[in-house]
Amino acid sequence: MLYQYLPIALIAVFSFGLAIFFTLCARYLGPRKISKSKSEPFECGNPSSGNPKTRFSIRFYVVAVIFVVFDIEAIFFFPWAVVFRQLSSGGGWNFLYGTLEMGAFLVVLAAALYYAWAKGGLEWD
Repeated sequence: MLYQYLPIALIAVFSFGLAIFFTLCARYLGPRKISKSKSEPFECGNPSSGNPKTRFSIRFYVVAVIFVVFDIEAIFFFPWAVVFRQLSSGGGWNFLYGTLEMGAFLVVLAAALYYAWAKGGLEWD
């Protein structure tokens, strides 16, 4: 039974090995001359301006978290939509379980959206 996971394990080992190999090659074969221009931060070809430790509004982080929540929603909807036909043809209990599970997920998601909306997390002042 575990032999089914062998290709995934081989890809994981190969990926980690490749990452370690490239890291070691960059460390030991890369150039080591340090100059003033290489030590400066680089921002898209422009000289950096302002303090790099500028504080951002909490709204940026709230929007990022809301984005992640709705991104996870899309990731959860896709597999459910793929097996929905199989759920509906399999019998009453499978269909009911799959529909209730998605309904519970949507209720929690709607509650999170309502909470963010009520707290003003979606408004830019």
